[in-house]
Amino acid sequence: MQLAAHEAQDLHELAMSCVNSITNMACFMNAVQDAELKAILQKHFPLHIQDYNMKAEYLSKPEGTAAKLPVPDLAQTLQSYVQGPTAVSPVAPRTSVQLFNDREIATAYLLTLKRSGREYAWAAMEMSNPGLRTFLEDAFRMSSRHAYEVWQWMVKKGYYPLEPAAQTTLNTLGGMYQTVQQPAAVH
Repeated sequence: MQLAAHEAQDLHELAMSCVNSITNMACFMNAVQDAELKAILQKHFPLHIQDYNMKAEYLSKPEGTAAKLPVPDLAQTLQSYVQGPTAVSPVAPRTSVQLFNDREIATAYLLTLKRSGREYAWAAMEMSNPGLRTFLEDAFRMSSRHAYEVWQWMVKKGYYPLEPAAQTTLNTLGGMYQTVQQPAAVH
């Protein structure tokens, strides 16, 4: 099936993003010190390569690919997805860097995943090819799941704040919206 011009251009941009992500991850895996973060990167790395290869196939073969991107389960490692205030380590940009530290690696990877997830979702909404649309939806979910895993690691290390919303905020917002009864089915 031939790609539409906008599909080819979107895939080109997404493939370039993959080149960047994979190259950075290869560097990060050599520099990371924390064993848990290294294991996360090593687990995600082959999935990013598969994602890139699938894009390359869509761009080079009229029929695309029959492969399906495996979307990992959403794994919760934090004891609570809304926990009490955590001590967050302060951070400032470094202006002279030879190697990234683990916090910088995790931050760079998390921001890459969040950006690529938005790009996948946006591109998927414009795809006329159903196989390509499904692939990009799966790529979005993969990015989302990977970002969740990295984010949880950052929360545990005190690199990302997580605290419950104030009850007064919840009361105010919760009081603004009322539920609606489903209308009777129209025949």
